Amino acid sequence: MKETELRVLCELIKNAKQSDKELAKAIQTSQHTVTRTRRRLESEGYIREYTLVPDFHKLGYEMFCLIFIKLKKRLGQREIEKATAATQETLARESPFATIMLERGIGLGYDGVVFAVHENYQSYLQQIARLRQFDFLNITEIDSFKISFEDEVHYRPLTFAPLADHLLTRMGKI
Repeated sequence: MKETELRVLCELIKNAKQSDKELAKAIQTSQHTVTRTRRRLESEGYIREYTLVPDFHKLGYEMFCLIFIKLKKRLGQREIEKATAATQETLARESPFATIMLERGIGLGYDGVVFAVHENYQSYLQQIARLRQFDFLNITEIDSFKISFEDEVHYRPLTFAPLADHLLTRMGKI
């Protein structure tokens, strides 16, 4: 990745709301260069979407949970398709929780992880119950790590700005 591309990407990671004019000023290049670079980053898939990080507590969520899932056996293609369809159906329904990410992986003896925000502890329990209803997953164990948005102490709240700084440092640009 070229330096200009990296700088544009990192500035957008820090603040996707910036205009091309603001980005050009921040990285000291022309607005035309930023516009062309942004389009290229989008077309090549470096930028998948523009988003923001909300204040989940102000939106009515009490907790963020990492839910670790252990399966009896690794899923085959058919089970993966069923899981994907079931997940999309669950996500489409109105519920007291929002699944932010659901992925397979390896670590801590688990096969998958769910990132979700919950209105309250009861909604967390509802999500666990829903996960257990997917009998085709053959879940043998579920563990969780819960983070309260109501806690007054937050060591480093969710933001992607440190990632942008890390990318620049790793590439020797700062």
